[in-house]
Amino acid sequence: MRIFVCLKQVPDTGARLEARPDGKGIVEQGFNFVMNPYDEFAVEEALRLREKFGGSVVVASAGPARVQEALRTALAMGADEAYHLKDDGLEGAGPLGIALALSRIAKQAGFDLILCGKQATDDDSAQVGSILAELLDLPQVTVVTKLEVDPSGKKALARREMDGYAEMVEVTLPAVFTANRGLNEPRYPTLPGIMKAKKKEIKVLDLASLGLTASEVAAGFSLLNMKTASTKRLNQIVKKEPAEAAADLLNFLREQAKAI
Repeated sequence: MRIFVCLKQVPDTGARLEARPDGKGIVEQGFNFVMNPYDEFAVEEALRLREKFGGSVVVASAGPARVQEALRTALAMGADEAYHLKDDGLEGAGPLGIALALSRIAKQAGFDLILCGKQATDDDSAQVGSILAELLDLPQVTVVTKLEVDPSGKKALARREMDGYAEMVEVTLPAVFTANRGLNEPRYPTLPGIMKAKKKEIKVLDLASLGLTASEVAAGFSLLNMKTASTKRLNQIVKKEPAEAAADLLNFLREQAKAI
């Protein structure tokens, strides 16, 4: 079984981000970039499927040179091959453009099953996996918390947990699945795995090699402005009897905090 995994490099979820002075993005210095946490679940599930059925795990990502750090992490976890789409034309790309490029890489690399994280923790668009399935004309199951592939390799059973209920979905393969928290517990790269990953080739592609141009992957929208959220907290201590304190709190929430 050949399993294709899409991953993204994002700012560390514990990092404090600052908007650039021009309001067109974030200041990228002063914190670490990591593999998107939901994509870690996708990589881990791919490795488990390979361990069960044999085959290979291929990971792919798009972005600047630093993206190779995330790909190396996936290789250190045990992935077999890696593709890096690196092109200045990706600067203005949106979810549709990225999915289009990934679909071309997937066709080039070959696949029996595709895994993605359910969303990226930086933009939270949660679109790439679904668009990828549409472009490849494949069935899809999103926010998957359990995945069982039939020994025949022709179908799979996926569990989705929604607000207040869960559903089991059966699909024919190949298909696209987006991984949610709870699907598995991602492994840590071992020292031997890290050393092997350093020697593995990462195949670098550009848009032209995929038959694409910057205009074809450009987003149909533009970021007008981004501001750093205020961290100023308005604290007030009320030292009164419970009934009076409750009345003051109600007044504060209504008149100052505008919460009710």
